[in-house]
Amino acid sequence: MTYIHAIILGIVEGLTEFLPVSSTGHLTIAEKILGLPINKDSVTAFTAVIQMGAIAAVVLYFRTDIWRIAKAWVQGVFQPEYRGSLDHRMGWYIIVGSVPIGIVGFALQDFIKGDLRSLWVVGAALVVWSGVLLFAESRGTQARGEDGLTLRDAVVMGLVQCVALVPGVSRSGATISAGLLQGLDRVAATRMAFFLGIPSLTAAGLYELKDVHGIGAGPTLVGTLVSFVVAYASVAWLLKFVAHHSIGKFVPYRVTVGVVVLGLLAFNVISAT
Repeated sequence: MTYIHAIILGIVEGLTEFLPVSSTGHLTIAEKILGLPINKDSVTAFTAVIQMGAIAAVVLYFRTDIWRIAKAWVQGVFQPEYRGSLDHRMGWYIIVGSVPIGIVGFALQDFIKGDLRSLWVVGAALVVWSGVLLFAESRGTQARGEDGLTLRDAVVMGLVQCVALVPGVSRSGATISAGLLQGLDRVAATRMAFFLGIPSLTAAGLYELKDVHGIGAGPTLVGTLVSFVVAYASVAWLLKFVAHHSIGKFVPYRVTVGVVVLGLLAFNVISAT
């Protein structure tokens, strides 16, 4: 992998990690266009590792909230009077909501890095999950804000986050959809999706570090830094966007990309892996 490859993939990761369009799906497509072996362990590991740049952007953007939640959670562990506060409960919600994807991701890692690394899967998931986004927008009442979050919301969003292990689904799209169907408003669902992504993507990136040696430290570092810069801008933009717009706005783009990929595969213009 060259430094140009790393910069391009870092930009793709930063732009798509928090939009409901699937960063893994877009990275797989980009890697294919660049002529990289998309099912090779080192390339898969690179994809996971540069996601930590995007997560670092979220941590920086929400640093005040994260510090407040972490502080309240620790205080609540030792002091009962803090246990009813939203921040203390948010700490537990993030922890509990992150458990499912950790278990499923570890148990199915070979399948995820093998059979699921196919452009047939990416194209189909981009199209199919678009229907879920539209359904969530149409059925969600958006009656509750962040102060109305419950443990049930966190568990449901955490479970649905596991579906995003399929490239093309979108982790943010899956969790935001789940939040909307639970009755949360878009901003609350989106913020919770961001918070749930911190433990899961950090753990995945750290775990995959062992396999990224085939890429090299230089390109990996560059890709991670680029994803950090681009993702920081994406987070700020998305929060403003979802406050006034439906996530269904991303559906035409998702469907177009998915259909194009499936069409190219069907006519043997490109191979699936």
